[in-house]
Amino acid sequence: MLYHFFHWMAKESYRFPGIGLFQFITFRVLLALILSLIITTVFGKKLITFLQKKQLGESVRNLGLAGEQQKQGTPTMGGIIIILAIIIPTFLLANLDKVYIRLMLLCTIWLGAIGFIDDYLKIRSKRLAKEKGIDYKKSNDDGLAGKFKIFGQVILGIIVGATLYFNQNVIVKREVVSLSQPVMTNQKGVKIKFDTISIDGKKRIFTDAKNVITTIPFVKGHEFNYARLLPKSLQDYTYIIYILIVIFIVTAVSNGANITDGLDGLATGVSAIIGICLGIFAYVSGNIKFAEYLNIMYIPNLGELSIFIAAFVGSCIGFLWYNSYPAQVFMGDTGSLALGGIIAALAIIVRKELLIPIFCMVFLIENLSVIIQVSYFKYSKKKYGEGRRVFLMSPLHHHYQKKGFHESKIAVRFWIITIFSVALAIVTLKLR
Repeated sequence: MLYHFFHWMAKESYRFPGIGLFQFITFRVLLALILSLIITTVFGKKLITFLQKKQLGESVRNLGLAGEQQKQGTPTMGGIIIILAIIIPTFLLANLDKVYIRLMLLCTIWLGAIGFIDDYLKIRSKRLAKEKGIDYKKSNDDGLAGKFKIFGQVILGIIVGATLYFNQNVIVKREVVSLSQPVMTNQKGVKIKFDTISIDGKKRIFTDAKNVITTIPFVKGHEFNYARLLPKSLQDYTYIIYILIVIFIVTAVSNGANITDGLDGLATGVSAIIGICLGIFAYVSGNIKFAEYLNIMYIPNLGELSIFIAAFVGSCIGFLWYNSYPAQVFMGDTGSLALGGIIAALAIIVRKELLIPIFCMVFLIENLSVIIQVSYFKYSKKKYGEGRRVFLMSPLHHHYQKKGFHESKIAVRFWIITIFSVALAIVTLKLR
């Protein structure tokens, strides 16, 4: 919105001295970061007060964890403020004509809405139980049925995958080191388009890398074509395997963030650190000089995406003001599903989906801890007649709580692990 206003004012710069500053992406990135921090810290308190008045509090199961009963009644659905702190700066400062911005806004609102419905149904069930004089147990009501959550995530995955594969404004370029023939064709006999781009006065030849190629660290050639997953006779349908993989990533990462959101400040801090990592990936992939230097794919039009990422990081950091121990508000599924979905979509857009297990290591470990616990419990019950556990409790952060670690110590240590995993992911840019 304001982007177009500033763009018009820049043309009239003789009337508005200094207004051209708004044309610089770096300036708008910093503004987005500051604005998102202001929204979460200043208006976050008002949201908490509103949630308390409406008695939109968290219901806590008795799991035998230290301090859990003190969380009873803490306002939930705080993810609303995170979503607003992402959307408002993006609407004001980013160019909404860019396909990446529109796609990320859709992801934010879509998963935020699913999480909001889930949180609302839980709270409504609690109220109905209270009116009837029945003891409400969260374990007996999971809000929105899991199949509907998965359905919503699948639909979003289809939208993201189809957009990145078929949209004409989604472009990925790979530098051609040597061109043996003046005209080249792909497997379908279609001529491959070459673009000559000047870098530091030197001409470079780039070709369309197609949407299905992503970067693999440590591997010679370090490019993977999704078409290789199919026999040659079916490679015309590569978009199907691509969209299926996108669906899996969106579902897995958003659920991973949801599972991780079990301690004060844990998911928020981890998401902020991952957001910084994705911001770096977007910057180097969207800058042709860095892309050439690092020998990675050049992705045009990523610049505006950095404004969204700045708002995302700022909203997470600002929310920590109230969500750090002892938490004054919980983000609920409204926030956790949205954060996970945003991270997944960003990773796919910057073509770093194969690095997700590295920089999303905490989400992965939390997910695996639940899978291992449930699987072994069922297996041991079938084999020995009684269920046995690998961990004292899952997800993994509750295991450490059971071992006597304070939740703030667990959260900070998980942040440190995320910083390490993010640094490792960034290092892969040079390990080619």
